[in-house]
Formats: sequence, C-alpha cells, structure tokens
Amino acid sequence: MNTERAIVIGGGIAGLLAAKVLSDYYGEVVIVDRDDFPLEPVNRPGTPQAFQPHRFTPRSRLILNRLFPDLIDELIKHGAYPTRGKNVHLLNPYGCMSAVEHNHDASFSRALFEWVIRSKIRATENVRLLGMNEATYLQTSEDRSRITGIVIKERESGERKQSTMKADLIIDTSGRLSKTVQWLSELEYKVPQPDRLKIDLGYSTRRYRIPAGRKEELGTIRMEGDPIAATHAGAFSIIEDDTAELVLWNLNGRYPSTDPTLFEQEIRQLGNPLLNDALQGLEPIGQPRGFRVPELSRQHFEQMQDWPSGLLVMGDAFCQLDPVYGQGMTLAAIEAEILEECIQRQLNHPIPRFELDVLQRMQNNIEAAWWLNVVSDLRWKGVEYLGMQPIQGLTFAQNYFDHLLKFSTENANYDILGLYWLINSLFLSPQQLFHADMVTALLAADSCGDAKRWLDRWIEESDQPMVERLSQTIPSFAGATFASLDQLMFST
Repeated sequence: MNTERAIVIGGGIAGLLAAKVLSDYYGEVVIVDRDDFPLEPVNRPGTPQAFQPHRFTPRSRLILNRLFPDLIDELIKHGAYPTRGKNVHLLNPYGCMSAVEHNHDASFSRALFEWVIRSKIRATENVRLLGMNEATYLQTSEDRSRITGIVIKERESGERKQSTMKADLIIDTSGRLSKTVQWLSELEYKVPQPDRLKIDLGYSTRRYRIPAGRKEELGTIRMEGDPIAATHAGAFSIIEDDTAELVLWNLNGRYPSTDPTLFEQEIRQLGNPLLNDALQGLEPIGQPRGFRVPELSRQHFEQMQDWPSGLLVMGDAFCQLDPVYGQGMTLAAIEAEILEECIQRQLNHPIPRFELDVLQRMQNNIEAAWWLNVVSDLRWKGVEYLGMQPIQGLTFAQNYFDHLLKFSTENANYDILGLYWLINSLFLSPQQLFHADMVTALLAADSCGDAKRWLDRWIEESDQPMVERLSQTIPSFAGATFASLDQLMFST
C-alpha cells in the first residue's frame, strides 16, 4: 500500500491516532480539518469541549505509549503534571477511599496533549496536515460502490475555492460534526437508525492558579454524583504550569452554573471538606466554561448490507460516549489499534468487504463502552434510552454495581474497587465482575442495602445454576478486545 494515499477527515485525537497508524502503510497521509493547526498548545475553535478535563486511562496509556514511545515524558517535559506518588481521593455516596498513584502518568489539558501528539505527527515525513479546509462531500466510482476521494472547500479564501483530492482510503474522524450519514444517504445507501441516549448533560470547568508551596500537598479528587439526590459530580486535579482545574457536571438539564459566584456557591453546597481545603488560597483564572451534550449516539454502520469500499469511520463519528467517564480517548486508541491489526491482516490475507470487517471489530468494542455508559446514565431520573434493542441485564447490572461500590467503600476493599475501575475504563471485560464465583462471594458477604436486597431476591427467584443465569443476563462481549492484568503491571 505504500504508494497509495489515505485521507483522514478531522484533526482531533482520533484523527491523529488514525494518521499515525496509516503512516506505516500508505505513501501519503493527509489530515483535513476545518481548523488551522496551531503551532502552540492552544484549543482549536472546532473543539468546544477542549477546555473541559481530558485524561488517560490505563488502557489508553498502554496503547498510546506503544504508538508514541516516551509520550508521558514528553508531556511532562512541556508542563504536564507528573502524578506518580500523588494521592487520589475517590468519593461516592457511601464514603471516601484514598490511594496513591503508582503508574508513570501525567495530567494535562486537551490543548497540550493534542499539541504534543500533533508535533509527533508533523515530524512524520509522509503525513501532511491540511488545515482551514472542509470536506464537503465524497467522490465515488461510477456505480457508487467505492469512495475515490473527497471534495474540499478552502475556508480562508474569500472565494471559497473547491478542489478534489483523490484517495485510496478515507477515514472520517470528524466527531459530532461528521457528515458520513448525510453523505451515505445522498449516495442512496440505507443507513440504520442509531441507538440514542438522551442525557441532557451539562458540565462546567474552572481553572485556578496554584500559589507557591501548595502544589505538593494537592491531590486528585473525584466525586461521584448521587442519582437519587441528583447532586453534582465533579473532579479536581492539577493539569500543568501551576494550574489546577475543577469540573462539575450533572444530567437531565441540571447544569452547573458558569456564573463565577454561583459556581463557587455550588462547590460549597457539595459540603466536601477535601475539595474546600484543596481550593483554599487558589486564585480563579477567568470564568467557568460550560459544555452541553443533549444526547449520545451509537451508529450501526456494520449492519449495512452495502458499504462503499475505501471508507471507514472512527471516534465520535461512530459512537459518542458520555465524556464524564473519560472513555472517549480510550475507545479512539482501541479503534486505532484495531485499524492497525486489520490493515496488517489485509496485507497478509486479503478478504472481501474489508471495511465492514473493520467496522464490525470496532463495533464489538464500542458495545462494551456503550453498555457501561447506558447502564450508568439510566440511573439518573429523566435520562431516556432510544434503541432498536433493549439493554441486556440493565436492572441487574445497576443493582450489582451499586452493591459492589457500597461494599468496597464501606470495607475499604481496594481490590474490588480497582477491578471496578479497570472495567469502567475498558481495560478488562465486564465479565471479570459478572462471573459466578465473584457474584456469589459478593452477595454472601455481610452487607445490606436496597441493591443487596434486590440481588438476593433475584437469586431466590430461580433454581437455575448461577453460571447459566448470568450468561443469559449479562452480554458476553465476546468479540471485544481487552487488556490483561499482566499488561497493567508492565505499563507501570
């Protein structure tokens, strides 16, 4: 493939990861984006969510460190905050647990992370960044069975000049601005209806200057909201250059304020001594900035009987996840890894309908992330799921997760909580928590609560063996790829 050209539509994180993978297989890779590509770590106009927090998960760190060796060190070199050895406080409605970060990791702003990755991509000889150009529609073969290029429109020129760029492969990573569904419909392809989750999420973030002498005593604070009381969730962390950030979020239209006075008032209403102590003496930088997410959506391109060759979709253009769980960057990294594996396999053992195979493999991994998102968000009053298929195991999973969180917090069981975190960050399969021995042991433990009582009744309602009943209740996620605990140890 090394004499061919690939085009990536969208220069965000998913687009940069796709370009990195493609650069090993294509003679030329062009990233086309509506925005200019800044030479400094500043947010682009086309990423209104960029001011809000972004972070690594263990899975994304594992993949990104392979694609970009020494990435963590490079981020720290340019101002990101090293978090190894720092305290992490996890608060939920059942209490607080604190731990020390043992991984070689860093916290950072989206602008810095994207700039460091983009700088590495710029240094790749066969990758070209084409900013201030908008992809307006797809070019096809005469029978419309193959995508052969894109038509792009200059955004700087007063005449709005258009030109055509040929390509052997096009990947749409343009996120929520994606036009793939529109383009396919215009080409008379029948596109399945997406699954949707109406969440009406709002979050607001404010940054603070850290005075001299305070940084070393500050840790990371993560607060889960209470779905019953509908209280704000939030997170506090240091990002870079003596700057900290605090984000609050809520669902169903209960938006945290972007008014400075009201925002600080909402912080005090949380009644969190750890958070109040952390903010003591910190100087606010500007006003809080908000971002709204009316709904999440999951496309089902892999179900299409006909799919044009030469076209793929990644990132938010394929599935938009709830950003507060920090899974979006992780899923983009997983998709980049799948793309890499599929291209290599296609070179060695070509198969027909290659693109649909890639989309199916990506969807297998999307399924786990989407399931975890929907199970969690539907605990909140007013959130509505609109999908072709019901969510398998919804009520059981909600009660089980609630019981698990209560048990691990009240008993300071860091092993269970750590497993819960690794599953929710897409490192391990949910099946790691839903196997019969784990469920039996957790429910046999001395504990109480509404969730525990519901689960006990669930067991009493059937004489069916636990293994069989669980296999019928919880999705298997058999087609998804996950990491292993051995890889976690290696990545530290």
